[in-house]
Amino acid sequence: MNGGSIDGHALALVLFVAFVSVSLLLCGLAAADSDDPEQFYTGSATARPAASGLAVAGDYISVATLLSTTGSVALVGYDGVLFAFATVLSLTLLALVLARPLRGRNRFTLGDLLSERLGERSVRVAMGVAVLVTVMPLLVVQLAAAGEIMTVMLDLPGDALTGCTIATGALMVCFSASGGMRGTGYVQILKTVVLVGAVLLLAGLVLSRFGWSPPALWDAAAEGSGQGSAYGTPGLQFGDSVTGTLDLIGFHMTLALGAACMPHVMMRLHPVRSGRHVRATMGWAVGAVALVCGGVVVVGLGAAALVGAPALRAADPAGGTALLMVTAALDPGVAPAHSVLFAIVAIAVFATTLAAVAGIAVAAAASVAHDLAPSARRRSRTAGMPETGRARRAVLAVGAVAVLLSVLAQHRNPQILFSFTFAVAASAIAPVVLCVLFVPGTTARGVRWALYGTPLLTAVLMAVSPATSGIPTALFPGHDFHVFPLQTPGLVTIPAGFALCLLGSRLRRRGDGRPGRSPDGPAHWAAAQQPAAEPGNRP
Repeated sequence: MNGGSIDGHALALVLFVAFVSVSLLLCGLAAADSDDPEQFYTGSATARPAASGLAVAGDYISVATLLSTTGSVALVGYDGVLFAFATVLSLTLLALVLARPLRGRNRFTLGDLLSERLGERSVRVAMGVAVLVTVMPLLVVQLAAAGEIMTVMLDLPGDALTGCTIATGALMVCFSASGGMRGTGYVQILKTVVLVGAVLLLAGLVLSRFGWSPPALWDAAAEGSGQGSAYGTPGLQFGDSVTGTLDLIGFHMTLALGAACMPHVMMRLHPVRSGRHVRATMGWAVGAVALVCGGVVVVGLGAAALVGAPALRAADPAGGTALLMVTAALDPGVAPAHSVLFAIVAIAVFATTLAAVAGIAVAAAASVAHDLAPSARRRSRTAGMPETGRARRAVLAVGAVAVLLSVLAQHRNPQILFSFTFAVAASAIAPVVLCVLFVPGTTARGVRWALYGTPLLTAVLMAVSPATSGIPTALFPGHDFHVFPLQTPGLVTIPAGFALCLLGSRLRRRGDGRPGRSPDGPAHWAAAQQPAAEPGNRP
């Protein structure tokens, strides 16, 4: 494929303007109903399963799924394929185990879930803090990536990176503040359709280079990787030592639990009212994510075969540029700035990052406005300010902080922030949600111990791990002060999260975690325990 009579740079501009314009239009249409807190925080409960499922898939697929997994497949083969499989498995876990219990009437955040079950406002605040700790690093990384993609896509000079990051943040605030979760849901659906189409197009072009033969593609990838037969065996990512094996196990545990318990993904499930709707919604979501991950595996193999591991590592030791490099290799003789194929893939990556940051921003704003500001909530009722007004102000605040941090984090390896985000979600949010839903006797004290203690433990272990220093992909590759041997601390922090929650629950004080002790009042707690009627499921 070549540029022909169509200039790729002009096409990139047209696609960029079209995507942004359509997204703003969709968020503007959603804004008409977004003064209702339920619409702003969760979107419409009447959306069809296909729309809900594609929105869930859009929130679930991040730039890490797209870029990091492609690079992992290209560089480490078998381990990278396992990462893609674990991504699909994680969403399947969410569909089978958590989707039905998470739904609930007048439930906007995970803090609402804990407050309903345990009857204490303190757990709402604790979950709000944990959600912010989880999503803010991810938001920073996604914004920084979106700024870089915009710079490359529009063929701008390197010193325009800061301006592109700020522009992306402004778009994020517009999407999130105007449309809320419903508006960003429309953007997620658009992003999912664009992304699936672009990834399948790229995967088809890769396979066509090798006669539509997956074995031929795999053999060429193994040769291009320089690993030979080891490319098809586990151990290249972390090594085949005992430490490497433990790191691999911990990584998969973290990915499976962390991706399934991302707050902005679980927020999509609160308004789903019937079990049949849940099953259909998650079926669409799993199907879309499986298509993307399957295409990413093919594209990653194509990167190893067509570009080669030495060139990929020279551009980025973690392989984060593999997707864009294989795109350029599939359109030889044309500069990336003028390649039609490159323009299509770049706009798909940009759509992925921009849609993701919009959904994450709404989740962060919900935690600030709905969970962390009960006193502000009482004052605003007397002053007549709607809750959605506070949420929009929270979006502005979250966006400003995220843009500032993204500018400061430019030219840094974002892998440690990804790892921290998924580790906290897997080690703090997942144990708390699972224990509250399925372990009788879980108390507010246990929940607080897990939500406050585990993120702190995760931060300490990662600060002294190889993810921070000692290896080429570390945050400080030129230094070595690590004492904790594992790059991903999930093998330690996930059991610690469950242990803190269960141990804290056993050390019960008189009245701890009981309805009558709740500042929300026993009537609120009792009403929250009544099962909501499900349309079409009446006895």
